[in-house]
Amino acid sequence: MPEPRTWQLTACSAVLGLALSAAAVTAAGPWDNGQRKAERARAAAATPTGGAHHAERRPPAGPPRRPAPAPSAAGVLRALDTPTAALRDDLAAVLVPLLADPGLGPLRTASVVDATTGKQLYGEGATTPMTPASTIKIATSVAALSAMGPDHRIPTTVVASPDGRTVTLVGGGDPTLDRARLKALATATARALKGRGVTAVRITYDTSLYRGPARHPIGPNENIAPVSALMLDGGRLGGTSQAEGSGGGSEAGPAPRAADPARDTATAFAELLTKAGTKVQGDPAPGTAPKTARGPEPADAPEAGQDARTALLARTESAPLSDLVERTLTHSDNDLAEALARQTALARKQPASFAGAGKAVRAELTALGLPTTGTRFADGSGLSRDNRLSAALLTGLLTRAADPARPALRPVLTGLPVGGFSGTLEGRFDTAPATTGAGLVRAKTGTLTGVNTLAGTVVTADGRLLAFAFLAGRTPSPYTAQPALDRLSAALAPQR
Repeated sequence: MPEPRTWQLTACSAVLGLALSAAAVTAAGPWDNGQRKAERARAAAATPTGGAHHAERRPPAGPPRRPAPAPSAAGVLRALDTPTAALRDDLAAVLVPLLADPGLGPLRTASVVDATTGKQLYGEGATTPMTPASTIKIATSVAALSAMGPDHRIPTTVVASPDGRTVTLVGGGDPTLDRARLKALATATARALKGRGVTAVRITYDTSLYRGPARHPIGPNENIAPVSALMLDGGRLGGTSQAEGSGGGSEAGPAPRAADPARDTATAFAELLTKAGTKVQGDPAPGTAPKTARGPEPADAPEAGQDARTALLARTESAPLSDLVERTLTHSDNDLAEALARQTALARKQPASFAGAGKAVRAELTALGLPTTGTRFADGSGLSRDNRLSAALLTGLLTRAADPARPALRPVLTGLPVGGFSGTLEGRFDTAPATTGAGLVRAKTGTLTGVNTLAGTVVTADGRLLAFAFLAGRTPSPYTAQPALDRLSAALAPQR
């Protein structure tokens, strides 16, 4: 017999499939060939040492502190033809006592909507802007898919100078570039140079696509590398690259980060080019490729000279944007989220910087008819405490992603972690009464010190797809706030 939790996941897949079929929703965007792994890294220290903490942390040593008994309420959602007013009454009876859990701290907002009709079924301060932590990645992902489409790929190219004696590695903003793809790029470059009769070159690297500060305002941090248009393995150090042939991309989660990802990437490229048979003279140095070779241009880039003799030697591309969005949401990948925000900026003719990306994301969401009043996008990852989103905006984003008329946004739904099974929710929904949500709740987590959020979808027993968002501020501890959020979302799931 399969384990009970396996049955729950199977049931979730079947019920979600029926719900999406009823709404004419077809999931877009393949998964990552089983390569995804949850962010399990946990800091050992009991006291936070920085401003942002993406991964859960183990509780301090010693006898565990037991939280106060959790309020509970039975799930009593009615059939699909039940009047909306009755459903609202039912949800209020279920959620009000759960939202009053002291583990959620004094600041809490909530929104639950019918994803098919867009009607709000429950709200508590739903339009109040709050610090969203990593649930902002839902907004970043929707904006990127809306601006560029699910098939967009991020390039990394190599171009030769007119005399062929200098090659420039041009960053297009792909943080998933891994050693296997970089090796293939070097091999193709060496082959092209040999065909031109060139046996020795100098190497420069071009990161001019991005503007503004590279370092996130939180400062040096294992949760994010300096944001660069050229980086290998998301700037992670210590051999975290995927094995060759695995599908590429960097691992997720906190890790030691390179101080200068672009230089490190160019150095690795030089070593691989040498192994491929081309002599490299000197160390790689920063440079700028002619405009014709760089691809998408920053909105504020000065005019550059163009030379028809400049040659594209080799090119590699990321996985489709649909894959990148799914990976961003499943693993809460900060580096990839910042890359998606900057790609959105480029698509909307804004500078590819923190500020430019914020303007582009907000403009894209406004164009989608979403409530952006009071919002602030200080970054694309959610690490900044200056971000502001409302619960109503988050449920609006999820509703747009479920809209049959917007299939390009579907990876936002398919990328959400599954409660108790995948991504950043793998280790949650394991304590009653939240266990009823295991396999049934799909949601994006958000965690900063004193901030805990959860936004996602759940299918009721009657096949109704609900979108929900619960945001809590000034929370006393993630060990009480996260279970409280899990209980809230689990109460929306079919009760067993």
